[in-house]
Amino acid sequence: MDKIVECVPNFSEGRDKDIINQITGEIEEVENTILLDVDPGEDTNRTVVTFVGTPDAVKKAAFKAIKKASELIDMSQHEGAHPRMGATDVCPFVPVKNVSMDDCIEIANQVGEKVGSELDIPVYLYENAATKPERQNLANIREGEYEALPEKMKNPEFKPDYGPQKFNKKSGATVIGAREFLIAYNINLNTKDAKAAKDIALELRERGRARRREKDGKIIRDEDGNALRTKGKFKSVKAIGWYVEDFKTAQISINLTNYKIANMHHVFDAAREEANKRGYRVTGSELVGLAPLDAIKQAGEYYLKKQNKICKRYMPIEGQSRGIPEKEIVDIAIKSLGLNDVTDFNPEEKIIEYKIEKEQDSSKLVDMKITEFADELSSNSPAPGGGSVAALSGSLSAALSSMVANLTYDYKYKDVKEEMEEVAIEAQKLKRKYLELIDKDTQAFNKYMKARKKGKEALEKAAKFATQVPFESLKLTGDLLELADKVAEKGNPNAVSDAAVAAILAESAAEGAYLNVKINLPTVEDEEFVKEIKSKSTEILDKIKKFKKEIVEKVEKNL
Repeated sequence: MDKIVECVPNFSEGRDKDIINQITGEIEEVENTILLDVDPGEDTNRTVVTFVGTPDAVKKAAFKAIKKASELIDMSQHEGAHPRMGATDVCPFVPVKNVSMDDCIEIANQVGEKVGSELDIPVYLYENAATKPERQNLANIREGEYEALPEKMKNPEFKPDYGPQKFNKKSGATVIGAREFLIAYNINLNTKDAKAAKDIALELRERGRARRREKDGKIIRDEDGNALRTKGKFKSVKAIGWYVEDFKTAQISINLTNYKIANMHHVFDAAREEANKRGYRVTGSELVGLAPLDAIKQAGEYYLKKQNKICKRYMPIEGQSRGIPEKEIVDIAIKSLGLNDVTDFNPEEKIIEYKIEKEQDSSKLVDMKITEFADELSSNSPAPGGGSVAALSGSLSAALSSMVANLTYDYKYKDVKEEMEEVAIEAQKLKRKYLELIDKDTQAFNKYMKARKKGKEALEKAAKFATQVPFESLKLTGDLLELADKVAEKGNPNAVSDAAVAAILAESAAEGAYLNVKINLPTVEDEEFVKEIKSKSTEILDKIKKFKKEIVEKVEKNL
């Protein structure tokens, strides 16, 4: 999936498995959605569901699930320990990949409008989608819970954002919104003392701690009897301390409500400092549930920058290069945060993008060994073909530029090390993009073949897609050559020939992509589309050939 949205609806049923299964079944029926977790609670009589998908698919699945819940759950009969006000109590949308918060706010509004108009359920928007400051906080909207709704609906200030301002006895009201990804994260101490964990938690969390008198520890209060507080170190952090019998250790239990403000590595290092002050030691940490790849990579890159690289003759330079494979950055994060301390940390199960890939996939070309890929390529099957091979050439070009840049990240070349690190980082991004295009090209071909049985409109759409994939590959080759040119000029001179090979492979990727665009264009009937793609493709290829020639000539002069 190029774009991923997470949805975490909470349904007011945690005991009847048949009802829960019918609701989640509505989600699973929608194409391009993946059900990640279903967590029912007996005491709370509430089920938290987590699913992901493309924006349109998530929008559709969320509505279908809310509708099914309204048919099956009768709030007038509901009892449970958790605060609630509706059959679907709350339904947040969360940006995960290539989706903005504004996109999720738009989804929340679209789903809210549909729920209000088609199901006659009052809908209130919260968090980032809130239309009033006082509605940002879920607790404010839900005050008094379901039982208070008949009276609250009489208040003009409680007018819903969507749907009727009247009490819906069966379904109650639903809160829909958009928020950042919430990371549940625990830090482990080398003690069983829960008070030590609680004390550190008070230092970390945004709310901080109550001020106390030095002589007797009593809380200092204002004239109205309210406790005076000292703010904690981090915004968007909630934390408590507890003892976990299963691990025989005390933990600082943390909710990171916006990892872009305070991430795991920030609180982990601060917890280490606070623990050291008290004579304790942080032994590692635990990720509860899932985290976005971006959050894990941020942590990995943070610790890479903290490490000195020891060069030849033990000469140090500050920071390791972050222009390395994604897998290595993830591994650095796991080791640095001690994520294997009390439980096994499997990236395919704990990183949301990796879990989605695992759930989606069948076999991928990029996961094959070189011999397997070559054998598959040499068979009588038309795919994979030249388009996938062109994308492979692009990935190899990027990889070579990254290699030369990283070989230049050294004490001897410290004047250009920062520039070379940026080249390596960009090269790694391009490498990953081209690796995706290897499979995407074959998928586009298969999609076109299936569309031939579905009618003219589907065939035209598939033909355009089959053309756009190699065109995307072609457009990126200019970036490949920019990187090859930089490492040819400023890179480690011992690897200058590799820079030239990177340029040659970039041209190969461009030639291959261009020919695949050209062979697919006759299958497209849209004349304007054909004219535009043909013109742009020729223009790009001409520039690529000229640029590649300049780079190779420059390298040959230095050999």
